[in-house]
Amino acid sequence: MQEDIERRTVALSVNATKLTGRALAKILASVVRKIQKDYRNGQTPQGRQSVKKLMNHGVSTKSIDLSGDSKLFDRVARKYNVDYAFHKTGSDKYLLFFKAGQTDAITACFGEYSKLVLNRGKKRRPSILEQLKSFADRERTKPRQRERKREAVRNER
Repeated sequence: MQEDIERRTVALSVNATKLTGRALAKILASVVRKIQKDYRNGQTPQGRQSVKKLMNHGVSTKSIDLSGDSKLFDRVARKYNVDYAFHKTGSDKYLLFFKAGQTDAITACFGEYSKLVLNRGKKRRPSILEQLKSFADRERTKPRQRERKREAVRNER
């Protein structure tokens, strides 16, 4: 009976150490994940972000009024690696916040954005109504051209 109790005690202590090792491994893994998450959150964000995060960078900021498509500006700003934030002031009207040290990059970015906005209207396809009008005009002129060709052929004979 004494041997049985000793065997069970040894088995219990071995199982307890295995459990403790597993638990310790899980705890260490969770601690490493928590440290990595805090490290990622501590990094200063880049690109588009909220106004609050931009202000927390600890540098001075400037702002510009922007009216139009913010998604188009996002596409252009990614090329220049600038930190910026939008604050909506009305429908299609935004206040663009950016770091004061990145003024040159924002100026270049804004120049390219304005070119894209201006060229967007030129490359736009004509509306269906405009297409119909142009087709109608073509059809009206075609019979006249046919008559002129017939007259020219008659005059040659």
